[in-house]
Amino acid sequence: MYITAIPNRNSPPAILLREGYREDGHVKTRTLANLSKLPEEAIAVLRQVLEGKTMVPADELFEIVEDGSRTHGHVDAVLIAMRRLNFPGLIHSRPSRQRDLVVAMVAARILKPQSKLATTRWWSNTTLPEMLGLDQVDEDELYEAMDWLLERQPQIEKKLAARHLAEGGLALYDLTSSYFEGVTCPLAELGYDRDGKKGKLQVNYGLLTNSGGIPVAVSVFKGNSGDPKTLLPQVDKLRKEFRLEQFVLVGDRGMITQTQIDALRDIKGCGWISALRPEAIKKLMAGGSIQRGLFDERNLFELTHPDFPGERLMACRNPELAERRARKRTSLLEATTRELGQVSRMVSRGHLRGKEAIGTEVAKILKQYKIGKHYKVDIREDSFDYRLDRDALAAEVAAKSPGETKLAETQLARFERHIEAIAKKLDKIQQRTKQGQLHGQAAIGVRVGKVVNKYKMSKHVVLHIKDDSFTFEIDQESVTAEAALDGIYVVRSSLSAKTMDSAQTVRSYKLLSNVERAFRCLKSVDLMVRPIRHRLENRVKAHIFLCMLAYYVLWHMTEAWRPLLFADEDQESKSSRDPVAPAERSEGALQKVQSKQLDDHSVVHSFRTLLDDLARIVTNLCRCPGLGPEAPTFTKTTTPNPQQQRALNLLQSITV
Repeated sequence: MYITAIPNRNSPPAILLREGYREDGHVKTRTLANLSKLPEEAIAVLRQVLEGKTMVPADELFEIVEDGSRTHGHVDAVLIAMRRLNFPGLIHSRPSRQRDLVVAMVAARILKPQSKLATTRWWSNTTLPEMLGLDQVDEDELYEAMDWLLERQPQIEKKLAARHLAEGGLALYDLTSSYFEGVTCPLAELGYDRDGKKGKLQVNYGLLTNSGGIPVAVSVFKGNSGDPKTLLPQVDKLRKEFRLEQFVLVGDRGMITQTQIDALRDIKGCGWISALRPEAIKKLMAGGSIQRGLFDERNLFELTHPDFPGERLMACRNPELAERRARKRTSLLEATTRELGQVSRMVSRGHLRGKEAIGTEVAKILKQYKIGKHYKVDIREDSFDYRLDRDALAAEVAAKSPGETKLAETQLARFERHIEAIAKKLDKIQQRTKQGQLHGQAAIGVRVGKVVNKYKMSKHVVLHIKDDSFTFEIDQESVTAEAALDGIYVVRSSLSAKTMDSAQTVRSYKLLSNVERAFRCLKSVDLMVRPIRHRLENRVKAHIFLCMLAYYVLWHMTEAWRPLLFADEDQESKSSRDPVAPAERSEGALQKVQSKQLDDHSVVHSFRTLLDDLARIVTNLCRCPGLGPEAPTFTKTTTPNPQQQRALNLLQSITV
């Protein structure tokens, strides 16, 4: 017997159950049943039975071994990207266990950033160890692999530079910091806080990238290192280690200062792009070199100035940036005025007191009398207590009048009158403190300082602080002078106009946002370089280098996944758009943000949620239940859905 489909003109074909037989030496067929009304699934099962296959319930085919399910899809995605980048070969040309451990740690940093101990426990629930051929691994072996990686850092960075830095091209450099959970690391120092963790020790690290933000090197410095001092070592690295004869270094105005520019002028083949500080811009405007009227019909013009010999200056004005800064300044001034008004009212009502002011008044009284040294005073912010050490006073009198009892009694009687006078005066001070009438210029100044420093508006506020009063006023001239600079910035460069025109120079300076993007990724949930838990200097350096390598892989994955992410897919327009005007997202990117859907109605992802979605692809360890617990096992991986498969396919576009 067999099943056949008979065409039926414009109608669906007829599904017939037939059998073959012989009659008079001829093969003939006859129809046993018309199966056209059966579901397709039933017809398919019947075909299998007729072909001699044994059909059993699905739950009897195989079972998943206990603890046999491991997440796989996100691991597969990262390893696909690594293979496309020849990442293992980048780490070391020869296979080794140390290389596999480093690759595993970099993959784990992308997939689930956490401590090394937690990593060894997490990845046993994934296919990562199996796919890299790793057996049992503990955190101590990972630390040893980190030490091995740090020794390889110079060679790895040279390979990255050869891939991504071109002769005569741009090199972007910027510095950031991350805080420590501890105090013992030699690199840990108090410094300029970028993490909002006041009082915590930190480490500084500088990232060197190409124009697209692809990282090629990272350098680690003590937490109190200034930005400019880290610049020249990067120039040496570009010239001596990466062997670039010509390059253009791009850094912000806090990085490439005048001191560094003076040094860069003597380095052959080294061009640079930076920006002027506000003080220098004020000077140019005061001298008439830059006038607001020049921006009436254009937002960019080039100039030179004797104060900046051998440089080209590109003055830019962004009206939208000017408006944002004006709104922010107005908001901060309003907040400062409100809080300073509260301080002023506290002073006028006598609610603002000070321990120092009370102590000063008490000391004045005690110094008037010789016995003042025998008083014990406990001074607090809003009150104080005192007592006389009579035993010490009596002992002093007895020591000065040995054997003369009457003289001692006379002197003690005189001191009693002093004690009464001191008590009356100190009681008055206590009464003043209770009534809030005792103020202090220092105490008021400290309170006012907290307000003006909170909003960084001290430059625009004139303060009048006295012992018993406080007033303030906004310096309108200062506000007006700063407002004149709103939206104006000046890019400076050593490059000639023939080498790079004004518009491209400004665009090149704005490429520093690619380094800032890298820092955000390193510090956020994507890679979580902080908090730093390591204590040894070399381990801290290895940890930061490991995170940089993870960002290298993540950068390429993000670029490949742009069609699936909220990211803007139109990258070509960046090279031709107005260099001064604010960046605008393309219509396609805005559509993705608004609808949260792609053209095929699937959801739009962030990098992290797309990885989480791929993690739903699971590899299961299975066995046939009827053969007992000793039956041989096999693996079966769930089938990706269309969007998951598209994500895996897009990674194949990654090229070195």
